[in-house]
Amino acid sequence: MSLLDHDSAGAASAQQQPRRKNTMRFLRTAPLPVVFWLLLSGHYEPLLLALGALSVAVVCWLTRRAGLDHRSVTFAFALRLPRYFLWLSGSVLVSTFAVARKVWSPRPDLRPVVEPIPTPHLQELSQVVYANSITLTPGTLSLDVEANHIEVHSLERSGVDELRKGLMLRRVRQTEAQR
Repeated sequence: MSLLDHDSAGAASAQQQPRRKNTMRFLRTAPLPVVFWLLLSGHYEPLLLALGALSVAVVCWLTRRAGLDHRSVTFAFALRLPRYFLWLSGSVLVSTFAVARKVWSPRPDLRPVVEPIPTPHLQELSQVVYANSITLTPGTLSLDVEANHIEVHSLERSGVDELRKGLMLRRVRQTEAQR
């Protein structure tokens, strides 16, 4: 084997290392979306299973492209999410009725505000959950996420005041606890 052949064999081996690493990362990331999809779908026809496998592959690829690590979502965190989503659903319902009542009143007294809401020492994934929760709640919208705060638009000052009380932030912290 010549030196040139040895170099090309080493280069091929070096290219296979990242592929193997990406494959392993995919295999560690895939089980949670697979189980989630199967539970929600309930259909096991070949076409739907193939489409489900394709959608899981796309989600895993997007996760990798976004730079999220499979270790950022632990099993314990995933188990705490349904409880948080139940609480968030209740908050969304209450807020929906409050915003609808305000908007449909004969004289809506809306005074929009934009203010930063502090998020001290919140992990990146929890910041994403918090920002999305703010946006899902009618009357509030996350505009920008920074390292130590989230810029929030609210239809009224009371929306920002409610966030400053910290109930939603405490719920997000409980979800991330013991990670």
